[in-house]
Amino acid sequence: MSTIEASAASTDVLTSNGHRLDPSPRRLGRLEPVPDAERHDRAALRRRLARDGFLFLPGFLDRAEILEFRRYYFAALEGTGVTAPGSDPLLGRAAYGGLDREAMRRALFRDIVPGPEYEALCRHPRIAGFYRWLLEAEEVHLHRRKLIRHVGPGESGVGTATQAHYDLVYLREGTGRVLSSWIPLGDCPIARGPLIYLEGSHHRVLAEEAAGTLRRPAASITADLPALAEEYDARWLVTGFRAGDMVVHNAYVIHASLDNADPEGLVRLSTDIRYQSATEVIDPRWQNHWAWDDGL
Repeated sequence: MSTIEASAASTDVLTSNGHRLDPSPRRLGRLEPVPDAERHDRAALRRRLARDGFLFLPGFLDRAEILEFRRYYFAALEGTGVTAPGSDPLLGRAAYGGLDREAMRRALFRDIVPGPEYEALCRHPRIAGFYRWLLEAEEVHLHRRKLIRHVGPGESGVGTATQAHYDLVYLREGTGRVLSSWIPLGDCPIARGPLIYLEGSHHRVLAEEAAGTLRRPAASITADLPALAEEYDARWLVTGFRAGDMVVHNAYVIHASLDNADPEGLVRLSTDIRYQSATEVIDPRWQNHWAWDDGL
């Protein structure tokens, strides 16, 4: 995997929860897509998933469908102060102040999260069919607790960007073979704060989980991504995304997100959803719609 070229992104914007990532080739690399030759090769995808912990699938979903959902989402939040009054909801232009948090939560958790538009996106035949094929499962199970996140440019402080974690710490009552899809709901260049992965981290996590030496509570590992890269002697893998892209990752690879420093002033919108074979043990705590105060 090649390093991040200066032309691809300014290292000035590569921060997460205020911590500036080390831009050296020892600590920063490019998140590479699955080659076209492997996109329809199940055995090759499984080998890549075991080796890398993730599958980056550009253009997996229809771009127009994703952008239409982005428009729906920000239109549903109109008047809450998330986006600028009178702006095109498709853009998701940040309002910079005046957020009505209660109104936002009502719209998000009463209307959007349990709504048919979001459910249709998460159960898209392309996604469900992919997981049935990849897992060779007659039936796959979509966890009902599905997360959708928006982060405005300039939002800062610990907890704004996704802190470093691996998913199993939140899903211990189910199978370790659960897989996650991270889907940017709109274009997400590096400056807009996409998801990033700690290279090879799942191998160490798997080994320590198996040995019983790593039993983390249901909490993030750290907000200090540079320090974690030093601890693991690994690189953070970074790339920009376009609407229609999808990343699949296993329950053990460590990931986080960058801060949104978008010069265009646009909100980053994304969702992460989880599929598994329906015959595997299912974590019962994840079978209710996501709520901001559900404690998970």
